[in-house]
Amino acid sequence: MKLAYKAYDGLGKAVTGIVDAGDTAGATEMLRRKGLFVAEVKASIPTEGKKARARRRRSSGGQRMKDVAWFSRQLFVLVSSGTRLADALHALERQARPGPWRDVVTNLRTRVEEGTSLAAAMEPHVAYFDPIYRNLITAGESSGHLVEMFDRLAGLKQKQLKIRNSVVGALIYPCVLISVGLSIFVMLLLFVIPRFAGLFKTMDVPLPSSTALLLHASDALRGYWWLFLLLVAGAVVAVVAGLRTPRGRSVRDAVLLHMPYIGPVVQSLATARIVSLLGVLMQAKIPVLEALRHVQQSTGNGRYQELVAKAEDAVARGEAMSSAFDNPSLINPSVYEAIRSGENSGEIDRLLLNISGFLDEENEVIVRSMTSIIEPLILVVMGLLVGLISICMFLPLFDLASMTQQGGG
Repeated sequence: MKLAYKAYDGLGKAVTGIVDAGDTAGATEMLRRKGLFVAEVKASIPTEGKKARARRRRSSGGQRMKDVAWFSRQLFVLVSSGTRLADALHALERQARPGPWRDVVTNLRTRVEEGTSLAAAMEPHVAYFDPIYRNLITAGESSGHLVEMFDRLAGLKQKQLKIRNSVVGALIYPCVLISVGLSIFVMLLLFVIPRFAGLFKTMDVPLPSSTALLLHASDALRGYWWLFLLLVAGAVVAVVAGLRTPRGRSVRDAVLLHMPYIGPVVQSLATARIVSLLGVLMQAKIPVLEALRHVQQSTGNGRYQELVAKAEDAVARGEAMSSAFDNPSLINPSVYEAIRSGENSGEIDRLLLNISGFLDEENEVIVRSMTSIIEPLILVVMGLLVGLISICMFLPLFDLASMTQQGGG
């Protein structure tokens, strides 16, 4: 049974963890043989507690990926220098800041010290270590090449983190511009246009239809702002709830792939992820069927999940894996030809990794190019919107000036 314990080492430092023993007496004796002074032993709850789950939710996906990339690189450095795995984990535990990630490393170190394999110790922490990561660790432990596997995993995680950061970084500025533009528009409707409305009322001049429409929109927003907030909140909740359904995710994936400019970027990023993961798994001598199964689970787009599932079915029937990738709408024909050539030559793992490196470089260029196009476009739209509002507000003044000149003549 799993028992949680609290003990102190020879230096008086508090140590907590989980030990597998028949009863509390057996657990206490086991810990004493390790040189620990036991303070408390009690039954362990296998699932995460509420506080642990809350801390894990507060840890963003990007931060978790950064932690795992750092973890893999540091383990490679320590273990390759001759440090025992348990000692390396203890060193990483001391370096980690208090929080959910340190709790994960502490649990890994404790279970490894108890004799559990590293891959098995990672199983409860699926938020940090996905099936592909654990499978590669298992392959490294069983083949005796765990050090090389740490190096490979560190490179894989750093590459994924780099792609994520480049995409997020490219989207931040356009999102800021859109937020600023919408804020300016709302502020004009709430505070600036009502002043013009009072001026037009005292002047008693006929208003163009565009100006009247803008004044009505301002009155509606000022009078029923709470209703607009409810409608926006309801729309956001409805969209989020819809995207969580299988049908909603399917529609989202199809729309993203067919959007101008964005579709090719989504296609290229998804292809690069599939090729990279498949290349790493096959280079680690993971069976093709198992590798495809893991890649399918790690692919975020439903269309590509179906594509990888077809490749898995083809391999199960004894056909070539590349036959399923002959889909120009999802996979670039040059990528398909490279995969087919790799199968024929028997060097598919090396070719997949080469393709992955090429696609990653190409994706960086595509993301930067898309950003350079979107940013000025948003600025132009913002300028046109403000200019249109200005023209609508000043048109009645121009008409009044024209009427005054004609009357004076």
